Amino acid sequence: MITKLEIVANGVELTDDIKKYVDKKIGRLDRYMSKHARKSAHAEVKLKQEKSKKKDKLTAEVILHIPGETLTAKESTLNIYAAIDIVEAKIKNQLKKYKDKHESSQRADRKGALKRLRDLADKDFRGSQN
Repeated sequence: MITKLEIVANGVELTDDIKKYVDKKIGRLDRYMSKHARKSAHAEVKLKQEKSKKKDKLTAEVILHIPGETLTAKESTLNIYAAIDIVEAKIKNQLKKYKDKHESSQRADRKGALKRLRDLADKDFRGSQN
C-alpha cells in the first residue's frame, strides 16, 4: 500500500466514499513496483470539476513519484469513479514499463559482473597451472 497518498479536490466534494475508492485503487499500485521503489513512492491525486457550456466534466490526475522518475496520468469523464479507474490503468501500464526497464538493466549488470568474475577466476586458474 502506498502510504504517502495526498488527495486534493477542486470543485469536487471529497466524500469518504471517494477517499476510500482512491485509496483502494491508487494505494494498491505498489503491487506493480519493485521493492526498492515501494519505500519512497508517494502519490498525488488531483480531482477537479471543469464546467463547460455543454456538460460538466470531472478530471482525475495522478502524479506518482518513484525513484528516478515521475509518472503522470490524467483523464476527464462524466463520472469521477470512471476517471479514477482509467487513470489507475494508465499508471499501472507505466509502472509495468518502468519495472521491466529497471529489472532488465539490473539483470544485465549482474550478468556482466558474473562474466567478469568468471574471467578473473579463469585467469587465476590458468596462472596457477603454469
